Amino acid sequence: MSTGAGGEASCYEFPARDGSGTREARDSAYARAAARPKILSASPAAQAAVAMSTPNASSTHLVLIPSYNPGAKLDETVRGARAQWNPVWVVVDGSTDGSAERLQAMAERDPGLHVIVLPANRGKGGAVLAGLEAAAARGFTHVLTMDSDGQHPAALIPQFMAASQAAPHAMVLGLPKFDADAPQLRVQGRRISNFFADFETLWAGIGDSLYGFRVYPIAPLAAIMHRQTWMRRFDFDPEAAVRLCWAGVRPIRIEAPVRYFSANEGGVSHFNYARDNLLLTWMHLRLFAGFVLRLPRLIVRRWMRRRQDTA
Repeated sequence: MSTGAGGEASCYEFPARDGSGTREARDSAYARAAARPKILSASPAAQAAVAMSTPNASSTHLVLIPSYNPGAKLDETVRGARAQWNPVWVVVDGSTDGSAERLQAMAERDPGLHVIVLPANRGKGGAVLAGLEAAAARGFTHVLTMDSDGQHPAALIPQFMAASQAAPHAMVLGLPKFDADAPQLRVQGRRISNFFADFETLWAGIGDSLYGFRVYPIAPLAAIMHRQTWMRRFDFDPEAAVRLCWAGVRPIRIEAPVRYFSANEGGVSHFNYARDNLLLTWMHLRLFAGFVLRLPRLIVRRWMRRRQDTA
């Protein structure tokens, strides 16, 4: 759902990509589809209630929530984000659990909530890219990404946005603080990906390569993603951070808690240890090759940064 100047709520329904034509032609048609929303209406009473209970709408920064069969925590996550920021966009990534219909009903009552519905699952990175394209078409410059399963702290959205607004050319990366319920295999295993991400950027300051609670500048991230077909699934978060560092986008780190919910608490995980770790391994092999090619430039940049820090 999206909101027009008069407070209408609209639904972006993206067509499926059938693979025909050039990638540039398909991306152009896809972006044009995003700019032709189907208009619904939020009632005047709903508009007034939302205006009184949520922040004024930002014209530059929005919250972007990619969502695929997220379980019971979705509604709570969206409400929490809306209580902290306006607007909030959700990209329904081919979900089959009825969440698209629930979100569309919520958006009809809330002009600050926007829903993009993708007809088939494209993975987290693909869903984020759809949101980036639609947001850029509306004039937004930055997105804060967060998961739809309640793991990320909505209360910190204003702090992350303020950091981004103070340094708009940087990316703001969450540095996760895990509670006692976090699966230790995943907590310890991510250290491997973090080491390689640091190595591939000559320790530019990413901190945690896999934590998806972040603020990205839209233009450089979209440009990077349009130049390749990777970064569309579980490899999105670490590769986005590494490639943005290569592009000269400075990371700013802010500590943020992360919570893992059990199935009894409504938690849902689509992480597959074998599949996703193989994907990360292939990603780091690709990134290492890119790192070698960029090494002279990265060394010069690191030297210049150290000079600036000691000046």
